[in-house]
Amino acid sequence: MHFLSPILESYIAKSSEEEPPLLKELTRETHLKVVRPRMLTGHFQGRVLSILSKIIAPKHILEIGTYTGYSAICLSEGLQKDGTLHTIEVNEELFDIQTKYFEKSGFSNQIVQHIGDALEIIPKLEVTFDLVFIDAHKVDYHAYFESALKKTKSGSIILSDNVLWSGKVVEPLDKTDLATAALLEYNEKLKNDPRVETVLLPIRDGLTLCRVK
Repeated sequence: MHFLSPILESYIAKSSEEEPPLLKELTRETHLKVVRPRMLTGHFQGRVLSILSKIIAPKHILEIGTYTGYSAICLSEGLQKDGTLHTIEVNEELFDIQTKYFEKSGFSNQIVQHIGDALEIIPKLEVTFDLVFIDAHKVDYHAYFESALKKTKSGSIILSDNVLWSGKVVEPLDKTDLATAALLEYNEKLKNDPRVETVLLPIRDGLTLCRVK
């Protein structure tokens, strides 16, 4: 499902801040070398993440799902000078491309890369996060949220990506589609969770913003 026409999507991107040259380079290399390049955050949403991070000015960021590092670089743009971003990716084959672009970005000394299961890594992090970005295995969104929430404080922001799942959340549910079923349950949970204030933004494939009470 396309929420906006390609013409409107192009106009929105052109009317927003330009995509940094480094991220254009990362996008090109991801499309050339990595499976499923559609998973990239992309120009428009990347600028959304950047400006949100700059508004929040976080000391510590947690990212669940690094992929090739595009969103991590965007989020790092708002980090405090002595801040850190912990990013977790299960696919170890992506580590080198992440490292390459983190070094080029100038944020490598602030980014801590983790390879492995986020649900095992997060409890071991002795950090309180001001900003969390969830963009990994959709079936585990509920577990990611609960694990991350324990590492936040009042006023922290938790962002969840792909919550509209190409429009599948409003289509008849295929009982074999575990990802869509999980996201439907997750979206309902966040709306009714008294621990957070929640708004679902129709940005790209859906981005939920939660503020911890």
